[in-house]
Amino acid sequence: MAARGCPLEPVSLPAEVRESLAELELELSEGDITQKGYEKKRAKLLARYIPLLQGVDPSLQTEPRTPGPSQTTAAVPKQQKARPTNSRDERFRSDVHTEAVQAALAKYKERKVPLPSKRRSVLVHSSLETCTPPDTSSASEDEGSLRRPGRLTSTPLQSHSSVEPWLDRVIQGSSTSSSASSTSSHPGGRPAAALAGPAAHAHIADLHSAPPDVTTGLVVEHSHCEGPQPASVRGVPRGCGGRLLDTAGGVPVNSRVSSKIQQLLNTLKRPKRPPLKEFFVDDVEELLEVQQPDPNQPKPEGSQMVVLKGEPLATGISWPPSLLAALQRWGTMQPKAPCLTALDTTGKATYTLTYGKLWSRSLKLAYTLLNKLTSKNEPLLKPGDRVALVFPNSDPVMFMVAFYGCLLAELVPVPIEVPLTRKDAGSQQIGFLLGSCGVALALTTDACQKGLPKAQTGEVAAFKGWPPLTWLVIDGKHLTKPPKDWHPLAQDEGSRTAYIEYKTSKEGSTVGITVSHASLLAQCRSLTQACGYSEAETLTNVLDFKRDAGLWHGVLTSVMNKMHVISIPYALMKVNPLSWIQKVCLFKAQTAVVKSRDMHWSLLAQRGQRDVSLSSLRMLIVADGANPWSISSCDAFLNVFQSRGLRPEVICPCASSPEALTVAIRRPPDLGGPPPRKAVLSMNGLSYGVIRVDTEEKLSVLTVQDVGQVMPGANVCVVKIDGAPCLCKTDEVGEICVDSSATGTAYYGLLGITKNIFEAVPVTAGGAPVSDRPFTRTGLLGFIGPDNLVFVVGKLDGLMVVGVRRHNADDIVATALAVEPMKFVYRGRIAVFSVTVLHDDRIVLVAEQRPDASEEDSFQWMSRVLQAIDSIHQVGVYCLALVPANTLPKAPLGGVHVSEAKQRFLEGTLHPCNVLMCPHTCVTNLPKPRQKQPEVGPASMIVGNLVAGKRIAQASGRELAHLEDSDQARKFLFLPDVLQWRAHTTPDHPLFLLLNAKGTVTSTATCVQLHRKAERVAAALMEKARLSIGDHVALVYPPGVDLIAAFYGCLYCGCVPVTVRPPHPQNLSTTLPTVKMIVEVSKSACVLTTQAIMRLLKSKEAAATVDVRTWPTIIDTDDIPKKKVASVFRPPSPDMLAYLDFSVSTTGILAGVKMSHAATSALCRSIKLQCELYPSRQIAICLDPYCGLGFALWCLCSVYSGHQSVLVPPLELESNVSLWLSAVSQYKARVTFCSYSVMEMCTKGLGAQTGVLRMKGVNLSCVRTCMVVAEERPRIALTQSFSKLFKDLGLPARAVSTTFGCRVNVAICLQPNRLGKLAEQGTAGPDPTTVYVDMRALRHDRVRLVERGSPHSLPLTESGKILPGVKVIIAHTETKGPLGDSHLGEIWVSSPHNATGYYTVHGEEALHADHFSARLSFGDTQTIWARTGYLGFLRRTELTDASGERHDALYVVGSLDETLELRGMRYHPIDIETSVIRAHRSIAECAVFTWTNLLVVVVELDGLEQDALDLVALVTNVVLEEHHLVVGVVVIVDPGVIPINSRGEKQRMHLRDGFLADQLDPIYVAYNM
Repeated sequence: MAARGCPLEPVSLPAEVRESLAELELELSEGDITQKGYEKKRAKLLARYIPLLQGVDPSLQTEPRTPGPSQTTAAVPKQQKARPTNSRDERFRSDVHTEAVQAALAKYKERKVPLPSKRRSVLVHSSLETCTPPDTSSASEDEGSLRRPGRLTSTPLQSHSSVEPWLDRVIQGSSTSSSASSTSSHPGGRPAAALAGPAAHAHIADLHSAPPDVTTGLVVEHSHCEGPQPASVRGVPRGCGGRLLDTAGGVPVNSRVSSKIQQLLNTLKRPKRPPLKEFFVDDVEELLEVQQPDPNQPKPEGSQMVVLKGEPLATGISWPPSLLAALQRWGTMQPKAPCLTALDTTGKATYTLTYGKLWSRSLKLAYTLLNKLTSKNEPLLKPGDRVALVFPNSDPVMFMVAFYGCLLAELVPVPIEVPLTRKDAGSQQIGFLLGSCGVALALTTDACQKGLPKAQTGEVAAFKGWPPLTWLVIDGKHLTKPPKDWHPLAQDEGSRTAYIEYKTSKEGSTVGITVSHASLLAQCRSLTQACGYSEAETLTNVLDFKRDAGLWHGVLTSVMNKMHVISIPYALMKVNPLSWIQKVCLFKAQTAVVKSRDMHWSLLAQRGQRDVSLSSLRMLIVADGANPWSISSCDAFLNVFQSRGLRPEVICPCASSPEALTVAIRRPPDLGGPPPRKAVLSMNGLSYGVIRVDTEEKLSVLTVQDVGQVMPGANVCVVKIDGAPCLCKTDEVGEICVDSSATGTAYYGLLGITKNIFEAVPVTAGGAPVSDRPFTRTGLLGFIGPDNLVFVVGKLDGLMVVGVRRHNADDIVATALAVEPMKFVYRGRIAVFSVTVLHDDRIVLVAEQRPDASEEDSFQWMSRVLQAIDSIHQVGVYCLALVPANTLPKAPLGGVHVSEAKQRFLEGTLHPCNVLMCPHTCVTNLPKPRQKQPEVGPASMIVGNLVAGKRIAQASGRELAHLEDSDQARKFLFLPDVLQWRAHTTPDHPLFLLLNAKGTVTSTATCVQLHRKAERVAAALMEKARLSIGDHVALVYPPGVDLIAAFYGCLYCGCVPVTVRPPHPQNLSTTLPTVKMIVEVSKSACVLTTQAIMRLLKSKEAAATVDVRTWPTIIDTDDIPKKKVASVFRPPSPDMLAYLDFSVSTTGILAGVKMSHAATSALCRSIKLQCELYPSRQIAICLDPYCGLGFALWCLCSVYSGHQSVLVPPLELESNVSLWLSAVSQYKARVTFCSYSVMEMCTKGLGAQTGVLRMKGVNLSCVRTCMVVAEERPRIALTQSFSKLFKDLGLPARAVSTTFGCRVNVAICLQPNRLGKLAEQGTAGPDPTTVYVDMRALRHDRVRLVERGSPHSLPLTESGKILPGVKVIIAHTETKGPLGDSHLGEIWVSSPHNATGYYTVHGEEALHADHFSARLSFGDTQTIWARTGYLGFLRRTELTDASGERHDALYVVGSLDETLELRGMRYHPIDIETSVIRAHRSIAECAVFTWTNLLVVVVELDGLEQDALDLVALVTNVVLEEHHLVVGVVVIVDPGVIPINSRGEKQRMHLRDGFLADQLDPIYVAYNM
């Protein structure tokens, strides 16, 4: 770090070469020469010295770039330019500050922070693939796909030159890609090796020489969750390349991601801020930490200040009675006297306006405005009307004529900027100001009018937000000469408004400040007195003449004193920064008005100028003397130009504000000014608003200079910033207030804030007003120093209050600009502002980076800036963003438009190319982490619930005994018997219809057909496969009748069927391993399938993924012989195993459950009773038939109840989205079942097509109930939008409802709308109810109901009506005791159709017992329950059901395995994801998971890659605001990367494994510090 600070250039280049280089560099930075031209000229200059430069020891160079021989190729960016050690070529810089920053950084050893990873787009991938050099470690760390295992051999770089041509090719190949420009454009001295993964290079990972072993954190992965863990073989995320992941035990973790996370954890482990205060918090309340004042913080100790009075305005001088009187006097008596000289961009004087010309042309304009503009014979303008002045900065002459012409015509000029495009930064706000001022006319010049954007009609285009304007061109030929006897009646004294100046506030709103004629005159008089202006003086003005000091000195006061103004346009300053000095010298100007920026620029360019002399200057007015960095420009300027005649006392900083006009100005000694002073103040003191002169601590100080004395005739005091305007103590910083006749008078049209600002009444500590006259608040923060000099330390607009301390945006900008490499920030363009997140200001710093900065450079610079700001200001930066050069919104004179930049940041339209968020260090007011209470005993729980009047949360469906004769139940105990009975009694009754994508019936099955097919399958199993009773058979079929027949075939011969989803032919590598795994885990002795799938299972492609030789016997059932079985197998006991149900849970665990014959028939019976299914019914099913309730509805229920099922395979919807709804309409199905993924496909795919469907005759009014089959919390937003969307097709409003099942019990709740006879008898079930719960209470496992729309409210809808025979209770996850109904707990279920246990490889009995035969620890300890693994709660509703009982609603909140335990609280991923998806319109999907206590948010970007980084801050903000959590890692990926299972549930654990194994190919990964 210290080495970086040392000056460059041990090689001595001759002075003239260094000067030429410096000028060249300036040309480039100002954009006056192309990069190519620069390279050429520079190469030419350096050609003779290159061999010298190459010998330099790299450690001595400021930036690690070594000029290589390929110096001249365009793709190689420029090197650090040669420059003398004393050169000052960065923006505003104080030496004290720069040294402080260097010293601060030296204190930190380079702290390692993980580099964000960024993807280069495909184009770069391919070009890298084709020409990867031998050193694979340099395949930049952004190339996930290039880091194949086994290729991580890192050979040292041979030499720079051998690598550069390779990188050259890559970069030329990537010029079209969106993200390549920012990621791969720096093949400098350490080429891409510098970007390689932290673990690959010691120079990045010097914290850990070996890559840290982070897999250990994963072994305990599921230990906290009590979910099913048997057969814990993970499935594979879709789209991930290559090999199957290992089992849950140890996920293979790619060292790149993991070492970054490890680095992040290491940086977070360091104690950063003092720990939070302890305080007692009730379990449910989350109070944000209120920052307590630091007992050691400095407090003001001085006495109360007194009002400071300026010298009186001189009397006895014959002041002109008004400005127009002065103009008339000079224009008629001395018409030849020069008034204003305008220059062109070459510095030539193009025109000199004399006082005579100004007077005559202003009169001409006034006459035209008053007499020649009419609309419908009415004069267009009345005295006092506002008129916009739209003039470019290069035309002061026309502006001056327009300004005085308006004053003569008694109109109010409103000078504004020329709108260049329809979308200028802040232009809409200017339009709003013009509208509110009632402006209808705009004056401009011919040339300017031609340049404005035009509409088709040729008229000037209407700008967004602007009122309709008439544009008047005021060049001479368009004006009418007034008759000889015409005289304007202008009354320009008194309180009438003279002009309006616009000002943009911190929030970006634009206000107009009115200045009265009296104030105007007083301002001119006091400036004349303070600056000692005299007649015919020459003044050089570099400022914008339309507003502020440029207007007061260069247009108003100059006319009062008949001065000659030389106006230097901004465009000329850009071309020749010395122009103003040359003009001072040429015209022997006595005064110059400049900004510190102009002094700074001229320093860079002054080298070749030997002959300029500044001895004629008596005052050099520095208009932005209030800026913290003006002092360094002043000092540096004096250093250089003292030898050229500049006297030290000539430099006169001044302070002004739009509201108060000039507040203070330093006078030269001959005008009676005291000697200038400097103050070295402690930053820490200033942040508490206290002035402490700092002597010892050199690091965190602010050096400020005085801005001189109070203006003549003014009184000044300093008041507290917050609350009532009380006078400050003498050593306290406050807002400077001015009482004078020369201040602005109001904000136009805004009475309320006008009163606060322009009519403040400062009071003493006792509350007595200090004066009977009101004061104007200036918006400047400062204090009164020795000799009654005014010191300004910042502006109210740049104030950021973090915690209890105040920081100034300008100070932070200055610190950032002093960080090496100084030239990193493009033209010094930095915006610093604060955003409010979690009730406190957070500092955001946005900088433009140079076009040639590499990823590594940017990241190092960013981490140094963080450290420097932390050391010097003791404040954390919340977000640091880098944007490409020239992309921050520009203010009129090229500065940064801060409020617009902030707006873009918050809207996510800033498009940064690098982002570093540091929420961990900044956000110190999070609620206290929750401490788990010591466990409460069972007895006290029961007593507590009784005392609180809370009932134990339990509920049950209807009793089975009441509902039917047990004889039928006995007859239907075994499904094979039922099928045989149906085949015998109703042989031709159709049970199944299967539809294809076109909607045509491809196969059907009647009772007898199904029975015969099943017989054939049974015969084949016994003969071909020689299976014995109890063997397991895997059924690998596409959805269809064959699958159902094979299932019953297995039951017919006593085998146990296992349904398996077939592999996807286009995606074998990820789907086949799951098939193989289920076949192996279920110990299947045989596989039944179709011919096509059989070929697939044995194909070459399959062999590449799995070992095809180890398949058990595979039988294809397409053409098995027609045979009957001698006898159908009848199970000896109902408890015998009927089938195995395997599925992969959302946490990635494969679990199979055992279903006995008794459970199977009980399940069918419950569903039949709940949904009232009987043979005359038709239902439509659009579900996958492989597991859970989908399998039961597809394969079991029709056979049991005899109703007809219309089967719609969800896969067919991909080619015909409307298939399911058309089928429902065609078959008039009253009951239909679907999954969330089907519902989502319909809502997204058919949203705009309801009209077309209606034309095709789709009518959904037949539907009584449409049930969504799910194992998750009901998705209210989706079901509601589905209902709304298809209401047009007749879908009843209350038809859609949800169901709930899980592994231990596939059907716990179903919510049918009552149909048929029962409905008429009044047995209709109540509609599903929705409640709103407090999300904060939910994190503490409490249920607190709130009103809809209240903050933190979360809508939950009940999961359906509990099935007959099912009992549910809510139990504590750890103590296993019953809970009251205001608690969130695990849902336990007891029912005849519970599964009987897990089918596991290892037979983990303990788990089995815990999940399937759990007992409560107190209360009813006899009942055997199964634990669902889902959290939920019960609520007794106001509704009653058929029997007159109150209806108990079950609300499912989420899976216990998926919950995130963070800060002692329980979070449900879906809640965080919902917030994130709302954060920005281009977030398509989101998934969250935790890893080593870090919250990782993965976001799918549905937009351009350049928008990716906008999301990082928005995601971090929303999760902090709504969930009080700090996001650790934000991963931005392409759409479709987040894996989703067939039920439409996110596979978060697969995603996690893919992330850790580095298989996601993310667009960007941000590691929040």
